[in-house]
Amino acid sequence: MLSALSHPVYRRLFTAQVVALAGTGIATVALGLLAYDLAGPRAGAVLGTVLTVKMVAYVVLAPLAAALLARAPRRAVLVGADLVRLGVALALPFVGEVWQVLVLVVVLQCASATFTPTFQSVLPDVLPDERDYTSALSLSRLAYDLEAVASPALAAVLLLVLTPSQLFWGTAVGFAASALLVVSVVLPRRAPEAGAAPSRPDGSFGWRLRRGAVLFVRTPALRPVLALDLAVAAGVSFVLVQSVVVARVGLGLGPDGVAVLLAVCGGGSVVAALTLPRLLRTLPERRVMLGGAVLVTVGCAVVPLVLALPQRGALVGVVLAWAVIGAGWSAVETPVGRVVRRSVGPDDLHAAFAAQFSLSHACWLLTYPLAGLLGALSLSWAAGVLALVAATATLAARALWPVPGAGSDAPSADAPPAVRAHAQVGA
Repeated sequence: MLSALSHPVYRRLFTAQVVALAGTGIATVALGLLAYDLAGPRAGAVLGTVLTVKMVAYVVLAPLAAALLARAPRRAVLVGADLVRLGVALALPFVGEVWQVLVLVVVLQCASATFTPTFQSVLPDVLPDERDYTSALSLSRLAYDLEAVASPALAAVLLLVLTPSQLFWGTAVGFAASALLVVSVVLPRRAPEAGAAPSRPDGSFGWRLRRGAVLFVRTPALRPVLALDLAVAAGVSFVLVQSVVVARVGLGLGPDGVAVLLAVCGGGSVVAALTLPRLLRTLPERRVMLGGAVLVTVGCAVVPLVLALPQRGALVGVVLAWAVIGAGWSAVETPVGRVVRRSVGPDDLHAAFAAQFSLSHACWLLTYPLAGLLGALSLSWAAGVLALVAATATLAARALWPVPGAGSDAPSADAPPAVRAHAQVGA
């Protein structure tokens, strides 16, 4: 899995991603403490609003930013996004009102909605070899998982010497380091492959804004991706939203029990990310990703059963279910970049990744409130309904996916991506 790190440019980009994610994880802890300082018992409502605002920013801003910045130098876009996030991190310690937090979070998430799809679109050009690119996808997934597990621990250590508001300094350091690392590399230019179709004459802003969504509708290999995104969002949103209730009420654990359950889910995802590069050499993405969606569905579906067990049995069952959901999460999300890369031409990568980023977060925007509202009535009902959503989405993805041997189903591709793209996507 470490083969991609032998490439100097990718190595620096990956390091930039890791330090930026560490800063983001510290900011998550700091925002929770800030919300409590500002709202006291209403901190949960404040954080729920912040989470919704974050998803809205991702859904709306990712395709908009991709269209606006489609012709901008990608290194400048990445550095600019990091500098905006740096500015927000430096401003957050000085806010004194909830509305000020919301405004700054909107700005922060807009910058992240610009950074992430651009970063994803750079990787196929930096790592043209598919094995190295698959390694990079797993490393990126691993970085997200380690951020969820390690950043809270890092924040706890920093709190020994810093005040809660000063935690944002750690966030600022992460974004500053990321910007410096991106500045230190030379990124390859976007260049269409030999034999690729010429650029479309309609290069207007409106056309670029619609392009990503059009790609997902017209490309057979991309249609099931959105359904799988919904399956993952349904199962994982229950974990992220209701872990605190499951730990404190369902299992009778202390505050640290919430962190343990979230770490278990992240650990399952880490294990899956470590094994996927080897697995994807022998199995097609279709089988791996559908299998991952099945794991998410099953993990969510057994929650009502395990919560009915005696306390010790319930604890073991929840831990296993959370680990299975985490593993399924990684199995679905890690290969998505391979599917996108094979299914569109080089000129459309940025639009496709921005559309995937936005549409996947639209799924979370639906399932987060569903998990919260149903969970307030009954944890078992919430888990059962979300498992049903995940199962339906998984079946839809299976029906939408091209037959084995077509499109992106093969584990490797000899044909150039542009050739596949123009065979699958109408002009």
